Amino acid sequence: MHRVRTWRAEVVRRFPHPGRGFTQGLIADAGTVWESVGGYGASALCRFRLGAAGPERRAALPARLFAEGICRTGDVIWQLTWKERVALRWDARALELTGQVPYNREGWGICAADGFVVTSDGSSELVRRDPQDLGSQAVIHVRAEGRRVQGLNDLAWSAGKIWANVAGTDYLAGVDAHSGEVTDIVNARPARERHLGDPQAIMNGIAALPGDGEFLLTGKGWRAIRHVRLRHARDRAARDRLLAGVSR
Repeated sequence: MHRVRTWRAEVVRRFPHPGRGFTQGLIADAGTVWESVGGYGASALCRFRLGAAGPERRAALPARLFAEGICRTGDVIWQLTWKERVALRWDARALELTGQVPYNREGWGICAADGFVVTSDGSSELVRRDPQDLGSQAVIHVRAEGRRVQGLNDLAWSAGKIWANVAGTDYLAGVDAHSGEVTDIVNARPARERHLGDPQAIMNGIAALPGDGEFLLTGKGWRAIRHVRLRHARDRAARDRLLAGVSR
């Protein structure tokens, strides 16, 4: 069993969140950000420069689709849908839809790893998939010291492991892609944005940056995207709070 390391997210810089979208997925590369925005009749795939006030391109989805997580593999962006059981294939440069494939679970989060992709569905299970057609290869059962971690949402790949927003909490989980063991727990409360009276304005949207332990974080309808850096922090209660599934 892995010894779990605990961290605190230190906010390095804040950027505008163009459109203040209902963020379901976030990826970044060399200053360019792609965001999946959810909601029936409001779903879209957006692209913008980090720091810009508005998107440079926005591609709307049909009203019957609820957009979820995204990942980039080469020149392809995969975008999941929530309950519609299809995944969309986009040309990353032109932001044009090039196809779709059937998908066998609810779609929540997705990230591109080393030669495969990983998806979440809000449970304690992640699925390893073929990056060419999202065919299922293996199920990863995520545990923290033997207990299931529910609510795995948006995903990112960094430093050889999967990083997940845990829905409804201020915590991120770093997961070993082979064993499913949680190796790292991050208290991301310093990056939280308060939205009193809006229970849907949860943290969701994690994009890996080039430096180990550096990410972009945002949330649904948030005003800002935050560049954070992980700092070691002793937090004996982190595991219990992660497993509790509520913000603290």
